[in-house]
Amino acid sequence: MAQPAAAATEIDVDRPWVGRSIERVEDGALLTGRGRFIDDLGTRPGTLYAAILRSPHAHADIVAIRTEAAKQAAGVVAVLTGEDITALTSSLVVGVKAPVQCWPIAVGRVRYVGEAVAIVVATDRYVAEDGVDLIEVDYQVRAAVIDPLAALSADAPVLHDGFAGNVASDRSFRYGDPERAFAEAPHRISIAIKYPRNSCTPIETYGVVADYDAAEDAYDVLANFQGPFSIHAVISRALKVPGNRLRLRTPPDSGGSFGIKQGIFPYIVLIAAASRVVGRPVKWIEDRLEHLTASVSATNRATCIAAAVAADGKIMALDWDQVEDCGAHLRAPEPATLYRMHGNLTGAYAIDNVAVRNRVVVTNKTPTGLNRGFGGPQMYFALERLLQRIAVELELDPLDVIKRNLVPAGSFPYRTATGALLDSGDYQEAIARGVDGGGLAALKARRDAARAEGRLYGIGYTAVVEPSVSNMGYITTVLTAAERRKAGPKNGAQATATVALDPVGGITVHVASVPQGQGHRTVLSQVVADVFGVAPTDVRVNTEIDTAKDAWSIASGNYASRFAAAVAGTAKLAAGRLAGRLARVAASQLNIDVADVVFRGGRVGSKSNPDNSIAFTRLAALSHWSPGSLPDDIGNTLRETVFWTPPELAAPDDADRVNSSLCHGFIFDFCGVEIDPVTLEAKIDRYVTMHDCGTILHPGMVDGQIRGGFAQAIGAALYEEYAYAPDGSFLTGTLADYLLPTTMEVPEPKILHMETPSPFTPLGAKGVGEGNCMSTPVCVANAVADALGIKDITLPLVPARLAQFLRGDERAAPAGGRAPAPPRAGGTDRKLRGEGSASVGAPPQQVWTMLLDPETLKTVIPGCERVEKISDTHFRAEVTLGIGPVTGRYRADVKLSDLDPPRAVTLGGTAEGALGFGGGEGRITLAPDSNGGTTMTYVYEAAIGGKVASIGGRLLDGATRVIIGRFFTALAATAGGKPVPSDSWLTRLLRLVGWSR
Repeated sequence: MAQPAAAATEIDVDRPWVGRSIERVEDGALLTGRGRFIDDLGTRPGTLYAAILRSPHAHADIVAIRTEAAKQAAGVVAVLTGEDITALTSSLVVGVKAPVQCWPIAVGRVRYVGEAVAIVVATDRYVAEDGVDLIEVDYQVRAAVIDPLAALSADAPVLHDGFAGNVASDRSFRYGDPERAFAEAPHRISIAIKYPRNSCTPIETYGVVADYDAAEDAYDVLANFQGPFSIHAVISRALKVPGNRLRLRTPPDSGGSFGIKQGIFPYIVLIAAASRVVGRPVKWIEDRLEHLTASVSATNRATCIAAAVAADGKIMALDWDQVEDCGAHLRAPEPATLYRMHGNLTGAYAIDNVAVRNRVVVTNKTPTGLNRGFGGPQMYFALERLLQRIAVELELDPLDVIKRNLVPAGSFPYRTATGALLDSGDYQEAIARGVDGGGLAALKARRDAARAEGRLYGIGYTAVVEPSVSNMGYITTVLTAAERRKAGPKNGAQATATVALDPVGGITVHVASVPQGQGHRTVLSQVVADVFGVAPTDVRVNTEIDTAKDAWSIASGNYASRFAAAVAGTAKLAAGRLAGRLARVAASQLNIDVADVVFRGGRVGSKSNPDNSIAFTRLAALSHWSPGSLPDDIGNTLRETVFWTPPELAAPDDADRVNSSLCHGFIFDFCGVEIDPVTLEAKIDRYVTMHDCGTILHPGMVDGQIRGGFAQAIGAALYEEYAYAPDGSFLTGTLADYLLPTTMEVPEPKILHMETPSPFTPLGAKGVGEGNCMSTPVCVANAVADALGIKDITLPLVPARLAQFLRGDERAAPAGGRAPAPPRAGGTDRKLRGEGSASVGAPPQQVWTMLLDPETLKTVIPGCERVEKISDTHFRAEVTLGIGPVTGRYRADVKLSDLDPPRAVTLGGTAEGALGFGGGEGRITLAPDSNGGTTMTYVYEAAIGGKVASIGGRLLDGATRVIIGRFFTALAATAGGKPVPSDSWLTRLLRLVGWSR
């Protein structure tokens, strides 16, 4: 647990700063509202603002884009489409070698809901958004595919002609002799899982400010980009300039990322190209609807995994079959999510034989990218579910199966079958401490008591290896050995740090790592303070990156839990080199041996004679004020920059073995979960998580990282899923539909630690920021499976899903009700149906005549602004409607068919606008009543898609019934000579459900 905070000014010469939970340097500004995020920073005079028109369709050809009205709007400076952007840029790099292009904007075809179709640049964001509403796009809708297994079918809609169907990559691997192991093993146990698509959701969305300098043919870009900065080369290539003409800067603060902000790079290209067109800086800040719909998410994966198992539960071999869904475009660095864990496919277990088939497919969903723990949640969900199934099917204790298969203690560094080099650990000891310190015996007794009372209670376990400091070459495992030789070696994980001394002896540290809340400045001040024997308050840390001025490499950035192990360690190396030279200067000044020099308590002096010393600040400033007094062979003591990469991270070998990551922590989790028999809510009764992350640099922040990862993992396990309709419409576009856990839903975990320092890192530290995102979802799932006694578990474990497990499919509606209309080919699953009737004070013939009158239709269609008569039975209209929090203009086509005058007619229509699309039809029947009027009855079916589907899911049924009801009520009132008053009960009801005119 976190240690008490130490005062930042306290000097304890006998105790290092590393390992203490000192107060965070960053918190003062953040807690008082003085953080400097990208939207807080000033812009140059003349800066323009961008808004993006996005596709309402998951898959469609762009037939025409009409931008004239938008271009003529006051304040609009430019409107750019795919044709304009492709004239200025090159295709983004595709994650595999294939004749496929990938642009930051749709070119000829849209492939997911939310894909950029046009960009409007204007004097302010409001004008730009209004300009977006004025653009008209004609689409020819294509069939969509959203399921990765369906995408493999020969008859599936094809997204890119350059791929084999929808398969971007298909590679098979073999390690050891898996065929023999399966043939000889007494048991083959398998499980098939589908890991859902979800996403980390930072408070701060994407932001870009781009400025093109025509005189230099160069770009200056400020973006809350996380890295890896390997994407810098991708951006400069897309902008058709050398890397030294792309200056990429980051703001001082970032409101979270969790990997997501690596995915901003297509927008950097888009906004930079817009700046080139308008000749002025252009700023774009993503809104929350855009972020949920169209930023990057984690991949969803379908996995079949089988194990060859001995009678005692020992695993002899694994057979992996993984189908990775990377969405509509395979943007770099994907398929990183699939291959990042390739060296760790055996997890924490000693398994010598492994067969693997990896297929990467594209579907009509948002392109994927880095996400906290990327690759780990998907991989461990399959592996650890399999371990639980082995225990169930062989009637063994699940924890015994885990322990029987662990990598043996004393065998580290341990090389896995697929190539990972597990650096250090004692997994058996970690589990023993977790069982004892976490109170497993008491939890088992609690479970037994609950079951004796007939309650649904289960215990889940998981043991995972947490990789950190990614090998930049792991992604090349997607290539064959011959392809890798042709492309040249790629490997390593270079980290960069600079330590400098100013003329008054102040210490400044700069690292090429972009923090999003991890406390870089605090930890680096501790690490460097220990080297120089000063207080952390004497060290100033700068974590902003400016590629035009700072030392960086393609591996720079903050990802794969590399900060503590690689970046902080590199800062120690840089400080150590500078301290080594200062020690020689001090030895000369104090007339002592270099071996006798010690940095302690703000002074530099003799270990054997503490009175013989000099103030650190005076010694540090000497190079500035009196460089001639330094020993001749010292060189400067002003600055030291270190580039560090570990030799253990080699390129994949010819047998496709790869050490995907440098360090490997260990996590052992167990939890008790109870299922409420009425609400079917899965409640975590107790959660224990044991971590070995090597040397702990700041205990409080380590526990904070664990709690943060645990909270996000609770979301993945119990709440979060990006939902898509069969036609690709995105259905979870607000935080009311995409549910995130709050502090009320996240229990307090019991956190335990042990430390086995890594021999491969300068500080012995390993990563700890991603682990529970990998371990917790499957641990909770194993507990639910234990409680319910079921095999198939799909996340998130929402009550509706558990109801299906326990009670089966929902019963059919009682006989006698109206049969639903048959589904319409190519429609969405947002089917809205209803019926009603109205009495009209006019005979059927008069009502019939009104249905064919454009002026009447304009009066009664909700939100209608204009009706154009194309023929006697075909009309076009412009309509403004609002659903939920948004309002937009639609272009509607209304047609009358199946005419039986004056008794019945079918009224059908489609509508399309920036907010989405919809269509439907209703059958209207007119029958004379006894009073000379007409009884009008109607039955309708409607369907919607696009943004309106993603943000209005909770309101659609009610709002649609009211809007359609308003049409028929208004028609009835108009036919009877009684127009609906503007402030009627109906109008007020419409406002309550979000309708506006």
